Amino acid sequence: MRVLVTGGAGYIGSHTLIELIAQGHKVCVLDNYSNATPEVLTRVRRLSNGPMIDLRGDVRDAAMLDRVMQDFAPEAVVHFAGLKAVGESQQKPLAYYDVNVGGTLALLHAMDRAGCRRIIFSSSATVYGEPDYLPYDEAHPTRPTSVYGRTKLMAEQVLTDWAAADPARSAVLLRYFNPVGAHGSARIGEDPKDIPNNLMPYIAQVAVGLRPALTIFGDDYDTPDGTGLRDYIHVVDLARAHVAALDYAARSPGARPFNIGTGQSYSVIDMLRAFERACGQRIPTVQAPRRAGDIAAMQANPARAQAELGWQATHDLDAMTASTWAWQSSNPKGYDAP
Repeated sequence: MRVLVTGGAGYIGSHTLIELIAQGHKVCVLDNYSNATPEVLTRVRRLSNGPMIDLRGDVRDAAMLDRVMQDFAPEAVVHFAGLKAVGESQQKPLAYYDVNVGGTLALLHAMDRAGCRRIIFSSSATVYGEPDYLPYDEAHPTRPTSVYGRTKLMAEQVLTDWAAADPARSAVLLRYFNPVGAHGSARIGEDPKDIPNNLMPYIAQVAVGLRPALTIFGDDYDTPDGTGLRDYIHVVDLARAHVAALDYAARSPGARPFNIGTGQSYSVIDMLRAFERACGQRIPTVQAPRRAGDIAAMQANPARAQAELGWQATHDLDAMTASTWAWQSSNPKGYDAP
């Protein structure tokens, strides 16, 4: 299948490219490199040994999208492109609506003009907000507590209405929980350009000496150790969910959300101790107040994805932390290392 991958040079996108190419899909990557580097795709090419077109461009650029649709003629789109930091979204709401919602609208318009009717959307478990119950299933009410979560929910609603308007359209909405880990080669992984917003790269950067200590945001949550609980999922498992979603979209019209998680939650302290086992050293920490928009606990019920996509996470906590350490210790400065 010919697959356009927006934001394909990013953390999740790059791992998904390898899985798509391994399954024989032909891929075209569109990325503006606002939070990535071309070196990512150089490494993906070496790892995958498969054909890949890569283009620099913005998903909001209608003319660029039309050229891609005409020249590559994708049969499906995997849409990763977007802004993703919960804290930053509270400070820059218009930028988040512009990119995450406006970019999705521009992409759908271009797909319509080209007759492309299948899309896999990179959504987020942040659409749920404060839990009425845990684990979350897909029927849980959606009440996001951050601007980021609201942009993802709004994009989901746009995609749902788009799919409902034409029985030939399919939109698969993948609600990620917390991606961590790295490719087994240790050649690609998570490399935030600024201060990491996610726990695992922050711990890893402290471990290699790039940062002095791990900042723990909030130690007064109603959880066993006072720190936030999250459902962490290995990025390779997450990437494989996109391949399964493409197969599902080919046979299933309409819009359908899926939780992509493990069904197991760990606290910040749990993750810290697991990483210390992986790297063999103590990680210094400092306490800070809770971040705006964060909630105490998140945990997926992935039963729908298991039943309908035929997908299930296979990597455990030790695999997540070990692969993160292998990536960071082999690439202390990320993709900027010589």
